[in-house]
Amino acid sequence: MAKSIVAVALAAALIQNSDSPEAHVARAKTAAANDYLNLFTFLCPAPSPPLSPPPSTLPGPRRGGGPPDRSAWYAEPVKVFDNLYFVGQTEYSAWAVTTSEGIILIDTLFDYSVEEEVAGGLKKLGLDPAMIRYAIVTHPHPDHHGGAKFLQDRYKTRIVMSAPDWDVIDRLSGTKPSRDSVVSDVATDGQKLTLGDTTVTLYITPGHTPGTLSVLIPVRDNAARHVAALWGGTGLNADRDSLEKYIQSARRFDDIAQKAGADIILSNHTDWDGSKVNLPRLAKREPDSPNPYVVGTPAVSRYLEVARECATARLLRLN
Repeated sequence: MAKSIVAVALAAALIQNSDSPEAHVARAKTAAANDYLNLFTFLCPAPSPPLSPPPSTLPGPRRGGGPPDRSAWYAEPVKVFDNLYFVGQTEYSAWAVTTSEGIILIDTLFDYSVEEEVAGGLKKLGLDPAMIRYAIVTHPHPDHHGGAKFLQDRYKTRIVMSAPDWDVIDRLSGTKPSRDSVVSDVATDGQKLTLGDTTVTLYITPGHTPGTLSVLIPVRDNAARHVAALWGGTGLNADRDSLEKYIQSARRFDDIAQKAGADIILSNHTDWDGSKVNLPRLAKREPDSPNPYVVGTPAVSRYLEVARECATARLLRLN
């Protein structure tokens, strides 16, 4: 009898705690498996306010001005698919989609690195940076929008952002793109941006910023056709409103990606989508061997589940 009472009590406790932060963290860890542990580790720990602001461990601009040493951020460009190229840094990604009428770039890196990584990287790959017709900025943080002004000034590239994030740009100082109708566009939710033979689809997924853009990208790998889902803003904020929006956005984009048959997940940070592992693998890839970026539709869903569950855990911790 005593054992039965204990068992019932434990079951009741589990039911009561099924919506606890710890339960959502556990779900996120299960979804991460061995594939997305870096994402899980970044998003799910309970935040603890530091006693003093720690120095950045990522190669962003140095405190006091001036860019970091090139050795801290430079990465070689890589052909990932027949029409998709990595032209990012060691920690931050920029993706070039080639089409029959030019290039669509997704994210523009920092102002100090865009010329060497994006323009120089495309040249190393045998592509012409002057053919960058559009640059989609997923959100207004300098590791993603900082290089946009260079592209506008040098190549007349049209910069694409959502209206809420253009509003954020207007309030920022530092290097930023011009909000001029000649060289900028306002993205709408579900917009199909077509250049030549390729159409990418943009979705407004607020949470990381007020108007974060996530993108579906059709890619080719020899005769195979795939769809890549790029989750545009990953980090979690500390306020209830943005966390609630993040959870809704992750759930919605998961549904969109599933319906589109997305079997590739991309990030704009190399730690979270496996790029630090996959890019070196591609350099050694044998003809007709699997592309490491093709993970399957269920794995794409698990990635977004990690993001959603970690955000839910953080939201519950506010209560």
